[in-house]
Formats: sequence, C-alpha cells, structure tokens
Amino acid sequence: MKAEEIRKMSEEGLEKKEKELREELGNLSFQHKLRPLEDASRLKKIKKDIARIQTVINEKVQS
Repeated sequence: MKAEEIRKMSEEGLEKKEKELREELGNLSFQHKLRPLEDASRLKKIKKDIARIQTVINEKVQS
C-alpha cells in the first residue's frame, strides 16, 4: 500500500485498515511459527504498512 493511497483515506478507514492488518500479521506470524511461509517477506510488508498508517493518523491528529 502506497503512502499516497493511505493519505486519501479517512481516519475511520485508516483505523479499520490498521486493525485488519494487525489481525493478518498475527495470523501470518502464528502460521510462520508452525511452518515457514512461502512468502516470509509478507510479514515485513504488513509491518511497514501498519507503520505508514500510524504515521498518517498522527499527521492528521496533529494538524
């Protein structure tokens, strides 16, 4: 997910997307502990998306 796409979303949409990504991250990390994932880089991508969303939320709160 690109930062430009994230900035266009509303705060409610951002919070919803962050929650979805956190759930997906939890599920994938659990699966990865049981057996290696085919695309282990997906974990890193999700973490970065969560960080981008949190950054945009903080920007919107401060402005």
